[in-house]
Amino acid sequence: MTDWIEAGGPSARSCKVSGSSVRHRAVRVTTSLCLGLLALLSVATAHVAQARDPDGRYANSPLKQWFDGLRSGKGPCCSDADGTAVSDVDWESKDGHYRVRLDNQWIDVPDDAVITEPNRAGRAMVWPIRSYMGITIRCFMPGSMT
Repeated sequence: MTDWIEAGGPSARSCKVSGSSVRHRAVRVTTSLCLGLLALLSVATAHVAQARDPDGRYANSPLKQWFDGLRSGKGPCCSDADGTAVSDVDWESKDGHYRVRLDNQWIDVPDDAVITEPNRAGRAMVWPIRSYMGITIRCFMPGSMT
């Protein structure tokens, strides 16, 4: 019995186990924080990458201010540089709702993403948001279908 008491009693044994579990917990927390930070940076990078006109080719467009002011019920569409022109065969209206084909899949356009003002560009355009959950539509402007 003296060996057990000299070794520190029950607190000495639990200290060794606790130290080990504390280290494991610290590793788990650190790993979780690193993964969370990585996910946050990925989302932030994807969001920044959405706004693009790196070479300024749209800076002198006569419709630049109009494009920059376009809004849907989901908010600003950003600009012409962020939108994608859609061929007539890649969008349609059915039962009063639109859908577009992007990346070989048909995507329903939410009603509040439709731009209701007249289309000065003439061509149908879509402002998609691509994420790990798929593609959503921020804005859609129907074309003239001519």
